[in-house]
Amino acid sequence: MIIGVTGGIASGKSTVARAFAALGVPWVDADDVAREVVEPGEPALAEIAERYSREVGAQVLQEDGSLDRRALREIVFSYPAERKWLESVTHPRIRQRLVAQLERRQAEGAPYVLLVSPLLFESGQSEMADRCLVIDVPESLQIARTAARDDVDEDQARAIVAAQMPRAERLARADDVIDNSGGEARLKAQVAELDRKYRALAG
Repeated sequence: MIIGVTGGIASGKSTVARAFAALGVPWVDADDVAREVVEPGEPALAEIAERYSREVGAQVLQEDGSLDRRALREIVFSYPAERKWLESVTHPRIRQRLVAQLERRQAEGAPYVLLVSPLLFESGQSEMADRCLVIDVPESLQIARTAARDDVDEDQARAIVAAQMPRAERLARADDVIDNSGGEARLKAQVAELDRKYRALAG
């Protein structure tokens, strides 16, 4: 069984995944895979570099040849059409690797596996999951955490949150929800309860 785990930026998806991992549940992180497909030497990075090398002031490679994530993020959040283009280049490659990694984790014999993905619904990765778990926090908390964690100003943090699927829509598509606006003990209790539920369903 595959449980898709998602939530808005800074909702605590990785924290939740680590709490499940402490209970013996493996996970695959779509963010990690998304970083892999744009590493130097990867075809996706070559396509991205070629597209923006033609545009003045849109240099997206660092001196060592790696992707300048901040520069690319500013472009895609300023121009929605560029975001769509970027997704058309990266999403199919990400999906292919996710399938392979999930199959490897399933072969290890765990009762279920987590697919942790910020774009679970937007990218269609939810089709790969048997159930979808949404990690939910108020938008004000998302903005504060994003500004602090990613070293961006509040306006950019708001723009990042606004560019994502609306909170209400994400919650409407959830099979299960974890409220991550409280403390660590409350979070672990919710994870333990869902772990019992998922093991029962998988069994």
